[in-house]
Amino acid sequence: MTAISNIGVIGLGSMGLGMARSLLRAGLPVWGYDTRAEVSQAFAAEGGKPVEALIESAAASDLLFIVVVNAKQTEDLLFGEQGVAYRLRPGTVVIACATISAAAAQRIAKRLAEQQILMLDAPISGGSVRAAAGELTIMASGPAAAFERCESALAAVAAKVYRLGDEAGQGSQIKLVNQLLAGVHIAAAAEAMAYGIRQGCDPQAVYEVISHSAGNSWMFENRVPHLLAGNYQPRSAVDIFVKDLGLVLDSAQDAVFPLPMTASAHQMFKQASAAGLGREDDIAVAKIFPGIRLPAAANEEM
Repeated sequence: MTAISNIGVIGLGSMGLGMARSLLRAGLPVWGYDTRAEVSQAFAAEGGKPVEALIESAAASDLLFIVVVNAKQTEDLLFGEQGVAYRLRPGTVVIACATISAAAAQRIAKRLAEQQILMLDAPISGGSVRAAAGELTIMASGPAAAFERCESALAAVAAKVYRLGDEAGQGSQIKLVNQLLAGVHIAAAAEAMAYGIRQGCDPQAVYEVISHSAGNSWMFENRVPHLLAGNYQPRSAVDIFVKDLGLVLDSAQDAVFPLPMTASAHQMFKQASAAGLGREDDIAVAKIFPGIRLPAAANEEM
């Protein structure tokens, strides 16, 4: 295998931009592509190389991180009108980072293999802060040759890379286990805060006590400060969990396996999305509870 000499990050959202910055900081040859001009300009201002000619840039690359939202966007990018996959050189590695079903990961990997393209099924976890710090967790499965080629790039963007097998699907399936827990924990954190507020508790006191007690979770500790600040700018949006918990439930339906807590949390996120909160931070699911007043942002209290 030749050394990686050209890396692309397609999708400079909250995760992809942080990953591109981490690759840049590690001194690796990276370019970034996004349809939003302001994002590309921000990357350029930091010394990054934004590109407009996606097909030509991809065709000259050894490694592509695809950091989009779902399986449809991934497949459209690779096999749709743009047809990036058909322009890649044999031996190129595609790292598919979207949260998708195991079946979709297997389908995409098979189609890429027909073009002699290697793929890592490599969903990511950690949020925008860890993406920017190069401290993501990556749940990856795929051929050993792909892991070997991508070693330096994966090390630049992740604190932990779990190798979960030689075939696509296992990475995505374990990511769905993670999303089940993340979604349920956020919904539970929202319910707990709403309940405490309704019972007359000081929201800050609830957070301080619970975050140092047995009822704490990573999601409670991470998301509740957004609620306390009245800041619902999305780090991860409500609609992400409408999608991801839907994927979990679909896979369980195929297996005829009950997931009662997942189903309840999914309905909570769907209710929030239906109320117009889909693009707000996922802790905005707390807004579905009636008869309570959530903390307001500082500029709203004036």
